[in-house]
Amino acid sequence: MSEKENARNIGIPGIEVPSEKCIDVNCPFHGKLGIRGRTYAGKVVSKKAGKTAVVQWARRFFVPKYERFEKRKSKVFAHAPECLHIKKDDMVLIGECRPISKTKKFVIIKKEEVKE
Repeated sequence: MSEKENARNIGIPGIEVPSEKCIDVNCPFHGKLGIRGRTYAGKVVSKKAGKTAVVQWARRFFVPKYERFEKRKSKVFAHAPECLHIKKDDMVLIGECRPISKTKKFVIIKKEEVKE
């Protein structure tokens, strides 16, 4: 059996199984972690803490008093599986999962290619 046959499909269209195998229990492809809820696309702003990455994305918030939109940022901690080789400034897709630790409730499921 090849390594891709041992990996499981996470059920989200457009997400391919990584070619490299990892032994991480909290990997959605090679472990037992399930993906549920919302998915977000963002940028990795920090990758200093082991298997944890800080992912940030911009959003627009409507201010009723001024009838305008303002820019705001959301920042969450996400688990970074070893098989995806995530580093700082990568664009990633994260999915909601069960709580992995006190602050980590998301896992990185895809490393997106940057179009220049």
